[in-house]
Amino acid sequence: MGSTNGGVPPGFRFHPTDEELLHYYLTKKVSFQKFDMEVIREVDLNKMEPWELQERCRIGSSPQNEWYFFSHKDRKYPTGSRTNRATNAGFWKATGRDKCIRNSYKKIGMRKTLVFYRGRAPHGQKTDWIMHEYRLEDGDDPQGNPT
Repeated sequence: MGSTNGGVPPGFRFHPTDEELLHYYLTKKVSFQKFDMEVIREVDLNKMEPWELQERCRIGSSPQNEWYFFSHKDRKYPTGSRTNRATNAGFWKATGRDKCIRNSYKKIGMRKTLVFYRGRAPHGQKTDWIMHEYRLEDGDDPQGNPT
């Protein structure tokens, strides 16, 4: 069977759960393990606008409204802990509370929701672009407190 655009077989669908994204993909990525099939690309989120992700992160040839990618967190200041989420055209702003992701017996990570705003804070204009940012957590804490 031949492969199509994106190195996947015809009819391939990629709809991972939050748990699969954390447990299989992100855990493998941070431990430098190989994937059976490269379906998630790496991008520099600070050098790309949201509308450019569609072409860069496409899987196969069928239409998609969700794209998956790995991106390193950029620091706003070299010695600080604040994250830089700005692009040339705007910025990603966190919204709501982080959601705890658990497998059947422990906490495995968190999901943060971000919305893209055109312009510069605090006067940016909200857009319809939404991103979910996943991070791994220490799952040994029964109360689910971040370490």
